Amino acid sequence: MTKKKDGKLIHISNILSSALGKYRPAQDTDMTQIWDVWDRAVGRPIAMNAKPDAFKDGNLTVNVSSSSWIHQLKFLEKEIISNINKQMDKDLVKQIRFKIGKIHS
Repeated sequence: MTKKKDGKLIHISNILSSALGKYRPAQDTDMTQIWDVWDRAVGRPIAMNAKPDAFKDGNLTVNVSSSSWIHQLKFLEKEIISNINKQMDKDLVKQIRFKIGKIHS
């Protein structure tokens, strides 16, 4: 936490969002927002086995722990897209590409 001139505290996430908005491309800040809502949008079991990896032009790439998870998530793709967009209050994600990859905690 840091203080404004009026003495009120500012959370670090507000400072980072402001700075990132000025210096990073919009797609990077969109990816940050997707990371922020991911666990709520997909639920804990999926979040433990799938993580967003990249985002560009409405296409979200998600790393998944195994081919069986890819198979299952393809059936849930439309619901996941809807949940992410609802959490973000905008139609940002249009399509998801699932691939086997490293799952960051």
